[in-house]
Amino acid sequence: MTQVRNVAVIDIGKSNAKLALVDLLELREIDVCETPNTVLPDDPFPHHDIEALWDFIIDALGRIHARHGVDAITATTHGAAAVLIDEAGEPILPMLDYEHDGPDDLADEYDALRPDFAQSGAPRLPHGFNLGAQLHWLLSTRPELRHRIAYVVPYPQYWVGRLTGTWCAEVTSLGCHSDLWLPREGRFSDLVEKLGLDGKIPPVRKAGDLIGTVLPEVAQETGLSESTPVYCGIHDSNASLYPHLLGRSAPFSVLSTGTWVITMAVGGKPRLLDPTRDTLMNVNAFGDPVPSARFMGGREFEVLTHGAPMTPSEDDIAAVLNQGVTLSPAVVSTSGPFQGRQAKWSVPKVQLTDGERTTASSLYLAMMALTCLELTGAEGPILTEGPFAKNTLFLDLVAAASGRQVMSSTGSATGTSIGAALLAAEDTRMIANHSPHPSPQGAYRDDLVRYAERWRLLASS
Repeated sequence: MTQVRNVAVIDIGKSNAKLALVDLLELREIDVCETPNTVLPDDPFPHHDIEALWDFIIDALGRIHARHGVDAITATTHGAAAVLIDEAGEPILPMLDYEHDGPDDLADEYDALRPDFAQSGAPRLPHGFNLGAQLHWLLSTRPELRHRIAYVVPYPQYWVGRLTGTWCAEVTSLGCHSDLWLPREGRFSDLVEKLGLDGKIPPVRKAGDLIGTVLPEVAQETGLSESTPVYCGIHDSNASLYPHLLGRSAPFSVLSTGTWVITMAVGGKPRLLDPTRDTLMNVNAFGDPVPSARFMGGREFEVLTHGAPMTPSEDDIAAVLNQGVTLSPAVVSTSGPFQGRQAKWSVPKVQLTDGERTTASSLYLAMMALTCLELTGAEGPILTEGPFAKNTLFLDLVAAASGRQVMSSTGSATGTSIGAALLAAEDTRMIANHSPHPSPQGAYRDDLVRYAERWRLLASS
């Protein structure tokens, strides 16, 4: 096999899907194709359009291969997602949107089946945020499915299976608040047996395992060589974490940002995780448990800025800090460290300019991220991935209020593609490009620290 340099990463986020080509020698994205990941409201339930995504993947692979050449492929996706396939590898049902509230109808039944938080490290979440709850609801309301299921395939490995014809599973998705995996023991929970799914989850492989090569029909449609290798793939937040596990010494923490903001603490202070605050135990690419917390930060920012954030001016920032304009949690109240709380502005929102509202929203998100870091006992540098790594005000407040070094990704537009691409790397001593974020100084830093103290008081009241 020739040396792998250009790795195509299928990166399916909750809101957007991407195909990113990563140059492993330079550790940067050299090409990206994107498309919205639209949820279809049609029967039988809200679901993702897998076939449209597959068409996008095939088309993007062909275009990127023609422009640069693709040496290998892997996949990374959001969690709480799996595809039920039959013996022919065809989906039995569309893939349920995890924000659908159908599973809540059987919440009491499911609660009697699921393992305790102390075992699973998975908090009880609403809707379909626990993959086990999705499966319970689907199997209970459609019992005819049971005899048709060949495999329940985690979402990253579904795309790998379509590319190679080989079905597998992997622990970062199985361990993502699914209730199906015991992170500290490294094995399936008894929920798998209770759901009647023994033998229905494909063989568990390591994220960096070579699963196979592209099928002849994929090669024909894309122009790829039939010898193009495809690697197992990984849950998206763990893709952000992976490069740092390879190249950094603990302690450190990672802020993976997108629709979800996930904090992951490596080698931090011991903390008793609180399931009522959306803390959880993730599983990293090596199968080790990682204290984590999360909130729907990207979704909140979109709501707060109506999808069109303004770049704040110095006057906008000064006005918000000097007047103490704050937004208390939570904008999305069904998840995160302040579940059940309703967001509250300290001043009427209509009094704020667009720039001031974007300023206050960025500061709100920074304080939510800091809360998550504190809940997981994070220590050491804070490594920020994804869209928020480009939000200077967000980074300023995180740095000032934590007193820790903040670093931001410089080579990736997605925050996950570099880590996923490294699964195909022969030299795992490489690390993603991050640059230190300049720490705020002087009166500006003092204003940020006072702002953080005021926000904490309001959030705790």
